[in-house]
Amino acid sequence: MSTFDSTKISLKDLLDKIVSGEIQLPDFQRGWVWNDEHICSLLASIARAFPIGAIMLLEAGGDAKFKARPIEGVDPAKATLDKVKKLILDGQQRLTSLTQVLIFKQPVKTYNSKKKLVQRYYYIDIETALLGPEHYEDAIISIDADRIQKENFGRDVKLDLSTPEKEYEHLYFPCNQLLDYDKWEEGLLAYDPGLEKFRRYVQFRRQVVNEFHSYNIPIIELSKENKKEAVCLVFEKVNTGGVDLSVFELLTATYAADNVSLRDEWFGNTQGGVVGIQAHLQKLRLLREIQPTEFLQGLTLLHTWDRRREDLKAGKTGKQVTGVTAKREAVLSLPLDAYQKWKQPLTQGYWKAAKFLRQESFFSTNDLPYRTQLIPLAAVMALLGDRWLEPKIHEKIARWFWCGILGELYGGAVETRMALDIQELIDWIEDAKEEPATVRDANFQPARLGTLRSRTSAAYKGINTLIQREGSQDFFWKSTIRDLDETDWEERRLDIHHIFPKSWCDKQGIPASRYNSILNKTPISFKANRMIGGKAPSEYLVQLQNHDSIQLDDAGMNAILATHQIDAITLRQDDFESFMASRQRMILAKIETVMGKPVLAVDDSAFSDVVDEE
Repeated sequence: MSTFDSTKISLKDLLDKIVSGEIQLPDFQRGWVWNDEHICSLLASIARAFPIGAIMLLEAGGDAKFKARPIEGVDPAKATLDKVKKLILDGQQRLTSLTQVLIFKQPVKTYNSKKKLVQRYYYIDIETALLGPEHYEDAIISIDADRIQKENFGRDVKLDLSTPEKEYEHLYFPCNQLLDYDKWEEGLLAYDPGLEKFRRYVQFRRQVVNEFHSYNIPIIELSKENKKEAVCLVFEKVNTGGVDLSVFELLTATYAADNVSLRDEWFGNTQGGVVGIQAHLQKLRLLREIQPTEFLQGLTLLHTWDRRREDLKAGKTGKQVTGVTAKREAVLSLPLDAYQKWKQPLTQGYWKAAKFLRQESFFSTNDLPYRTQLIPLAAVMALLGDRWLEPKIHEKIARWFWCGILGELYGGAVETRMALDIQELIDWIEDAKEEPATVRDANFQPARLGTLRSRTSAAYKGINTLIQREGSQDFFWKSTIRDLDETDWEERRLDIHHIFPKSWCDKQGIPASRYNSILNKTPISFKANRMIGGKAPSEYLVQLQNHDSIQLDDAGMNAILATHQIDAITLRQDDFESFMASRQRMILAKIETVMGKPVLAVDDSAFSDVVDEE
């Protein structure tokens, strides 16, 4: 069965079908964005009988059931949904421009070269056009909505086309009458009884106007037998606008055909009193950056996991069993009933995931190593409900989560890992002996500590949070991150800073690649960091201890340092190398604990030769 066909259609017939509503846009198409320069160039190409590219249409009524809307400016009362026979996949900008300019009588709303919104009428200077095709670009002009072109900062009138008589006088032909010129022609004949201007016009009609009437546009028409995923893929391949459509936008158009507004579901609708899913998630700081496509991936994981479970219960085997997936084509195929079934459990799953993250000392979206890992985490929470709070289950989830972070396994394309994790993590929780692939695959190399210098690195963020998870107290406020609430979050929140200050290290000849390592950084407040300045540790520790707001003896400050996995002795001795070696051992011990597996010992000298950067 052929999935597409090719033909051609006259420009006039094509635009007539658009105005009647027989050809419309799928709702996922973006708005019309062509500017004034693009429009003039398009008109000149048609006048010269140059090809302007094929138009791709989709036969309506198949598996790819999208809500349709008429092209901008077309009367919705005339272009009703029951009239739709074909949808425009490629060519929206060209067809909208031509419909606006050649069919409608009102000025065209477009943009000038400075991206300012303007209203324009389009004309062809007949005398300039008659000089030959190479002059068509200059002959085609746009003019303001009052049809008066001015110069000298608007003080002088350069060209007045505000009435038909003015058009006849200057011999400027309105483009909105190129496909229906009889009325203008009759008016010119009455205006010019001597026929001097009329003769020039007749020559122009043969040379230019007739090109628009005889112009044919190639059409590629996709059959309605094409699957929705194929149609969406084709659309994105041919989309010349340069803006990819997200899965969310494509599904929005699909669900709209069943009168469900996915935009309202996600963003809410104040007029309709609908509170969107996004608003529910954004009540929690950790969930404020969750994207709608990520939420749909979570729904698809749950839907395909549920179908797989039902298939196995029914005794299906091999390829008969639905595969768990979060890949794009699967998300595009997410049924509306599956969306309705899982949207509330997944929303609650994200809330439970945020609670879990807070327990692990993640309190800000900037602290999250991977937002992608939240997708399977929230899906697992949706399946577990409150069971995740049970100590044994919580321990397994935490171990899986930290292995994903410190093993740096959730960067890049991770759809396959997500699908494996939701299956294997649930099975592991339900007493399966085999650990999930993420736990098995995770491996932290001790030498990695010496190369972690970038704040954007997942392992860097993870180790910073791991130190806070162990109850690190601020050098000045003596509080942990768990002690902070919304009122003092900004003032007392912890950020990662150098332990041996940068300027001190520079004076000692310690290379930046060494002192910028995560080993020489720890989470402290801005207040503490400002007091540290560029001083040696032996100096700033005394200053901190003697501050009126602190008043600590050596033992008290040493206890605070211990919460940061810092050896107080080497720090007070300003012994950078010994400090780095001891801190390496202490942090590695914490990494082993959260990952639930040993980290191979390494010679401390291995760090001295590390020079690679993030």
